[in-house]
Amino acid sequence: MNASLLRSFFCLFSRRFSLPFFAFMTAATLVAAAQPNPAANSAPDVLVLKSGDTLHGKLVNEVGGKVTFHTDELGDVSIAWSNIKELHTTQAFAVLNKNVKLRSKKNAGSIPVGTLDATSQIVTVRPANAVPLPPVPVADAQYIVDQKTLNTEVYHQPGFFGGWNGAATAGATIVHATQDQTTFSGSVGLVRAVPTVTWLTTRNRTSADFSGSFGKITEPGVPSVKTAIFHAGAERDEFVSARFFGLAQTAFDHNFAQGLALQSAYGGGAGWEAIKQPKQELDLKATIQYESQQFLAPTTPGVPSTPNQNLIGSTISATYAAHLKLLTLTQGLAFIPAFNKPHDYSANETDTVSFPSYKNLSFSVGTLDSYLNDPPVSVPPTKRNSFQFTMGVTYAIKSKY
Repeated sequence: MNASLLRSFFCLFSRRFSLPFFAFMTAATLVAAAQPNPAANSAPDVLVLKSGDTLHGKLVNEVGGKVTFHTDELGDVSIAWSNIKELHTTQAFAVLNKNVKLRSKKNAGSIPVGTLDATSQIVTVRPANAVPLPPVPVADAQYIVDQKTLNTEVYHQPGFFGGWNGAATAGATIVHATQDQTTFSGSVGLVRAVPTVTWLTTRNRTSADFSGSFGKITEPGVPSVKTAIFHAGAERDEFVSARFFGLAQTAFDHNFAQGLALQSAYGGGAGWEAIKQPKQELDLKATIQYESQQFLAPTTPGVPSTPNQNLIGSTISATYAAHLKLLTLTQGLAFIPAFNKPHDYSANETDTVSFPSYKNLSFSVGTLDSYLNDPPVSVPPTKRNSFQFTMGVTYAIKSKY
């Protein structure tokens, strides 16, 4: 078919069918617009304040006496129960009584689920096709969450790559002068607790961390000086109650300044969440472990090598975190005695302060203090203590599970 015939066919089709086609599309659009939209017409939740104001929107949740309610005009609004006269929902929610400890699917049925009618005094759950359940005092309704969230956290759990929260920090110092100096430091810390929400009792927790610092100073005609400190660790906790847990852990450390090529530890023990609050947490742990110490060969002629050590010992540690309005403080202390060679003990302390800056970014400063009581023989003598100060930018890693 040549170009002239194609143009003629197109013009004929346009004259015959363009008007009917346009009329058909217009009618279809009007019919579609007239059809009811269930999502748009679904009844909103209603919240009535004691002041008399009424909000129409969606209940988000209730945590510790604070009700979060969403409206298109105001967004998420947090309101105390004492300021609420009435609350009515059209969607199903779960009410978690503070006296019920949910640890598995077995007692998930004890959680009432249904639409809610509430006042500042009581919460009434109305399950679908069932009589209303006995009212729950608002003082006992510690958490109210939607049914989808409850199903996700109770009947499912995140995959291996899901549910992780933590932070990654990086910093650097570069100097070019008579002496050239470069220092790089960084750390990554990840924790996954299952369930991933605070309103359910933790069943297990997995953590992994890595931190490292490398520095080098060079000058023409002078031997280079370097520092290298690395740490890596992992831990698995299995909770036997709301606060007590058994654990297995491993740790690997390298400290060039102390002549330590590699210290590796493998052990297990028990832990206790001494403080578990929204603003602060404190974990106490004790383990029994096998520990191997491998030392660097001396660089000074005539200095004998330090034999490697195989130790049976323990790690007694404390981890504290405080989440304040303007900063977050984390601190870790560990004492590592050796039972078969009491003189070969070690200890370390880490302190980090993060200042939120923009979204997931924050500025952080930290210290790492390591003590090795029996360092290898060297000339000049190796110091038992190693102190490190770091500054950097921290990115918060948040789970989307």
